[in-house]
Amino acid sequence: MSEQLLIESLERYFNDEMLPEEKAYFEQMRQDNPELDQMVVTHKIFMGKMAEFAERQKLMTQLSSTHDHLLEKGAIAEDQKKISKGKIRQLWHRYKKTTAIAACIAGLTALIISGVISTFGPASRQTIELLSRDIEQLKKTQDYQYTQIKEATKLPEGAVVKSGGSAFMIDGKGYLLTNAHVLKGSSAVVANADGQEFKTSIVYVDHAKDLAVLKITDSDYEPVKTLPYDLKSTSVNLGAEVFTLGYPRNDITYNKGYLSAVSGFDGDTSTVQISLLANPGNSGGPVFNRYGDIIGILSTREANAQGVTFAIKSKEIVQSLESWNDKDTSAVNAAVLNGSRNLKGMNRENQLKSLQQYVYNVKAYN
Repeated sequence: MSEQLLIESLERYFNDEMLPEEKAYFEQMRQDNPELDQMVVTHKIFMGKMAEFAERQKLMTQLSSTHDHLLEKGAIAEDQKKISKGKIRQLWHRYKKTTAIAACIAGLTALIISGVISTFGPASRQTIELLSRDIEQLKKTQDYQYTQIKEATKLPEGAVVKSGGSAFMIDGKGYLLTNAHVLKGSSAVVANADGQEFKTSIVYVDHAKDLAVLKITDSDYEPVKTLPYDLKSTSVNLGAEVFTLGYPRNDITYNKGYLSAVSGFDGDTSTVQISLLANPGNSGGPVFNRYGDIIGILSTREANAQGVTFAIKSKEIVQSLESWNDKDTSAVNAAVLNGSRNLKGMNRENQLKSLQQYVYNVKAYN
């Protein structure tokens, strides 16, 4: 709905000019959208204040006209004119507060209208988008792999790549965490920062939390005993510095930002908002705090705003892994990621050298 159309609809609604069906539809919109309902209420108050102000202005004009008329008739003396002007000034001082209030309400209403339009307008319906790589981008990657390093890829002959993204290790035995939406195919191949590929199997998917676990099943993989990071399930302070590693391209990519809101899109409490540039392929990438510990996993970004990215909180990861563990004894134990192996005190370059080998490029295929 355009701004002009929205304003016209409000005016027609208050003037009772809508057809019955149109009015019923508008009322339903108010019920479904509390923000719109609040805007309608505020607009009504604003119109009431403006009408009240107009009445008082009309009274002041009438008083001034009456005074001039009495002055012409000689009913009052000239010196009384000065007194009357003083009274008019007194009236102005008395009512100028109302004028200021009306002006403030007008400004507030304009802001609310802009906010509601941005919420309900057509452009805002696609407000967030997944950060998994699209098929066209992956086709280019796949073509490159087949033509340049065909002998090295572990994608099966004839495999069709369906989606891609990032993942990070949560257990040295070869378990990797990523977003569920990254895995559109039936299986996946992952590659480390050196480009070495490994076959995997999908062992766990939590669609509700948009999380999934891959298990490296490749004989070329050498398990590691410990990981250099912890999974911090505690809350992170607003403004905290964060950084991420991921695969929006074939090479691992570093980026940094800060926590800009403790909740995600539309107040989602399972995610946080991060001011950080992210691109398709960053889905499933870890979000680290300044000490190199994981505080979340990148998942989406706002489509109409640069640098507004959302990450699933680490406590959601812990809950998902615990839920998996309750059903499957072979599941990853979340406690594995709750040690004291942090990179605190290390500069960023050395942190990245330690971390990048645990972040993988995911290519899901059928």
